[in-house]
Amino acid sequence: MEGEISSALLLKERTQIHGGGSGGKEQRGGSSATTMVVLSTLVAVSGSYVFGSAIGYSSPTQSGIMEDLGLSVAEYSLFGSILTIGAMIGAIMSGRIADYIGRRGTMGFSEIICIIGWMLITFSKASWWLDVGRLLVGYGMGLLSYVIPVYIAEITPKNLRGGFTTVHQLMICCGVSITYLIGAFVSWRILALIGTIPCIVQIVGLFFIPESPRWLAKIGRGRECEVALQCLRGHNADISDEAAEIRDYTETVLQLSEASIFELFQWKYAHSLIVGVGLMVLQQFGGVNGIAFYASSIFISAGFSGSIGMIAMVVVQIPMTALGVVLMDISGRRPLLMVSAAGTCLGCFLAALSFLLQIIQSDLYRIILTRYGRDSMGYYV
Repeated sequence: MEGEISSALLLKERTQIHGGGSGGKEQRGGSSATTMVVLSTLVAVSGSYVFGSAIGYSSPTQSGIMEDLGLSVAEYSLFGSILTIGAMIGAIMSGRIADYIGRRGTMGFSEIICIIGWMLITFSKASWWLDVGRLLVGYGMGLLSYVIPVYIAEITPKNLRGGFTTVHQLMICCGVSITYLIGAFVSWRILALIGTIPCIVQIVGLFFIPESPRWLAKIGRGRECEVALQCLRGHNADISDEAAEIRDYTETVLQLSEASIFELFQWKYAHSLIVGVGLMVLQQFGGVNGIAFYASSIFISAGFSGSIGMIAMVVVQIPMTALGVVLMDISGRRPLLMVSAAGTCLGCFLAALSFLLQIIQSDLYRIILTRYGRDSMGYYV
């Protein structure tokens, strides 16, 4: 039985046939990136930029918010961390919402929530306004973190899927970096208002891109699925093979009974589960969120300019993420993961070593002062 289900879920590779004659313009399979695929991806990753700007917001605004609203370190820490709580709630609900109202509908709903959150932060007069606004932005961010990669994967040809889905991460990085950069020159209220711009851009853009063909097929709207697929692959493309593939896959999935979450913990899934969860744990416990949320104060505590430090992060982050997009389908996922994990480990070690040396230097200075003191001219005696 298990073998039958596995073989049923394996999608058959279909031969991609291109017109070979001098006048042949028709394409089968849609293996190239059309203008509509590129446009749809750009509209989708506008939400990825929102994701990144939400992560990067708390770092350059920390001193301004604490001074203007009189917040303590603990109150500001709540403001910074409540984003992840909202994101967890949004991520839990994201699958159901995306299946119920569609990929485009979920992105639009997420952006409306984010706009409300950003406006609450912009006009905040008390700490609870900030917290509610940050929670709403986090909720929208949690929805976007699921629906954007799913939408991009469902609209792109399989041979381009890896590179296109990586643009999601690139735009997150751009959102973080550009928010750092702008935050060094504008106030925290203006920065929050600027955060609504990519939200509006995506909402407007959603009116000009098609819905995911796979979602349309899943809910039984076969004719609309073909129209959306034709729009994505080009008017001269032959979509019959891909449409049949989507239809076969959807029918097979619908015939399967919905699995319980407890079935995931069977021994045969142990290796995959450990690898998948382990990678997520590795990413979070690597400290990326802590550094992103409080980069400015970290640089200041290290005796460095917060603004210059964040600009330096921008200079490093964007090119390296862009390089990852280029190498994703060339070198593969595993080598990139190993190299990036090693680099992260080295970076964390050097940062920890620098703070350790700073503590040792401070202790030595204190011991010298205590033991020898200074004379009236300020020299050690």
